[in-house]
Amino acid sequence: MKIHEYQAKELFRKYNVTTPKGKLATTSAEVEKIADEFGLPVVIKAQVHAGGRGKGGGVKLAKTKADVTPIADSIIGMTLVTKQTGAQGKKVRKVLVEEGLNIKKELYLSIIPDRETASVAIICSQDGGMDIEEVAAKTPERITTVNVSPVTGIQAFHLNQINFGLELDKELHKQMGALVRNLYQLFVDYDCSMVEINPLIITAEGNILALDAKMDFDSNALYRHPDVVEMRDIEEEDPAEAEASKFGLNYIKLDGNVGNIVNGAGLAMATMDIVKMAGAAPANFLDVGGSANAEAIENGFRLIMQDPAVKGILINVFGGILRCDNLANGVVAAANKLKLSVPVVVRMEGTNVAEGRKILAESGLDLVTAKDLADAAEKVAQMVK
Repeated sequence: MKIHEYQAKELFRKYNVTTPKGKLATTSAEVEKIADEFGLPVVIKAQVHAGGRGKGGGVKLAKTKADVTPIADSIIGMTLVTKQTGAQGKKVRKVLVEEGLNIKKELYLSIIPDRETASVAIICSQDGGMDIEEVAAKTPERITTVNVSPVTGIQAFHLNQINFGLELDKELHKQMGALVRNLYQLFVDYDCSMVEINPLIITAEGNILALDAKMDFDSNALYRHPDVVEMRDIEEEDPAEAEASKFGLNYIKLDGNVGNIVNGAGLAMATMDIVKMAGAAPANFLDVGGSANAEAIENGFRLIMQDPAVKGILINVFGGILRCDNLANGVVAAANKLKLSVPVVVRMEGTNVAEGRKILAESGLDLVTAKDLADAAEKVAQMVK
């Protein structure tokens, strides 16, 4: 789950990670009021779940009073297009207004899980304000990665590695060390999948502040963080994905023409790969879960049919907790209720598979049964062609 920059900075301040003074606004009149309170210059920043906002015109500096309203009007209500939003962009409904600062240097800092080493990776670079992928590709030597064991936690030598990697003046070491410790604790306490500051700035006065803030959370741990759940902004999510979450389904929209209904994330990924190998393209990732029932199948069908690009549907289920006869009954009920207008291929194996295939065969519906996954992919690929 993602949250907005202004929300991430609220959590930063809770953990004594210093940020610029800022307030949220939804109208140009509110922006003007905040600018009068803070004094000029102020930075007006679009609040959407995407990076690269500055390059897309979503972050601007208002140096004079005459600048404030035109800049606010140009950002609030705009459709912001960045590399991360896709061509459709995202509508800006609110902005963060922050005090202008005298920036001396921009740095990069992030914390992510490193699954290869079973550690927490702290990544930093002297090249803040740039795409870290670009830095990694062109000047990888300017990136420092420090791996911290979650058992022992962050130690003094980790902080030394970071300070030396960033080539910080000695008088800044203590300040940077405190910031990294606090950020690491925030990362652990809130079950984060990423915390990123780009840029992390050093001001001319010698202060280190998080000029930007991005946080992602492990959705499986949200039951422990009701305060984070309250920060969820449904308007920033794909409508179909938001609807799927209401039913406990894991759905991600893709660009292909074959809708997929699968029980299990790994099986769903393998299914998409095989559909691609058969010459078609998956229109979605949809994991209905191991204990899915007829209602879940129906909701899965409904989500997929909302996508006009879908020309065929592939159901691939391994019957364990979800028995094949229950799946078949769910498919038949959903097909009758929703009056499906595209062909459906069903591949099932596992508990009560014979009964499940019999139910499909006797349903009177145009449901194609496949003998295995390769056969299913080939059949659905031919149908959508």
